[in-house]
Amino acid sequence: MSVNFGSGLHAAPGRAVDTLAYAQYIGRWSRLFVPAMLAAAEVAGGDRVLDVAAGSGEAAAMALPAVERTGGVVGADISWAMLHAARARLSSASFRPVVMDGQALAFRDASFDAVVCQLGLQFFPDPARGVMEFRRALRPRRWAAVCVISTPERAPMWGVLADVLSRYLPDQREALHLGFALADTARLERLFGAAGFRDIRVQREVRQGTVESFDEYWRPIEAGTGQIPQAYLALPESSRRAVREEVHARLSEFEVDGRLFMSVEMLIAAGQA
Repeated sequence: MSVNFGSGLHAAPGRAVDTLAYAQYIGRWSRLFVPAMLAAAEVAGGDRVLDVAAGSGEAAAMALPAVERTGGVVGADISWAMLHAARARLSSASFRPVVMDGQALAFRDASFDAVVCQLGLQFFPDPARGVMEFRRALRPRRWAAVCVISTPERAPMWGVLADVLSRYLPDQREALHLGFALADTARLERLFGAAGFRDIRVQREVRQGTVESFDEYWRPIEAGTGQIPQAYLALPESSRRAVREEVHARLSEFEVDGRLFMSVEMLIAAGQA
């Protein structure tokens, strides 16, 4: 069985993005790391920031107050549906969404004071090419920073589901684990080094979060917004029930009085042009 993922993988082809479901499935965890990524990129007042793989605008929403009224944020994403969700969320005139491939940025050299990429680089067909484009678009002595997910066991809210689904969709195993493809500090350092960055830094960051119940955790997965939820919905109903039961059983180790207490580790890599 194959899954027809749309551009950027997270938005189903021909469907609008369910922003609430996306926020519950990815955003609730992603936003915990955005401040550290923006700090690594040294985003400051008046900066012109490029947010690559901007998605629904999680990083842009926090970058806009940091750049203040004299700065601006350009949100680039290959998926029009994701940018439409970001534009609906961010009405600021300082935010400009553009449909664009992060591996082929249509900007002049040295156009931005900072380049950031929150949970996007691992999904690029060629991450090395993407990092080279980040470097090209960055002004001298300024910083680029990316945030990627660590290994599946250090991100159980996604890792457990990917592992279970891989047994039902063995031909999709690699795609289902793309989110964890850059969980290697040495590889991130090499990517930045090969692109010409200097003073490269890679740090592990861990954050904790709480979900009120397993049902609340599962609701956005049933909505099908996000790469792994799309794969789940491609299964027949009987298989979906079995997947839900197994994921629930495996996540029970994080359950206390009905609530899920989970931690997630991400890697933040930064380099100076």
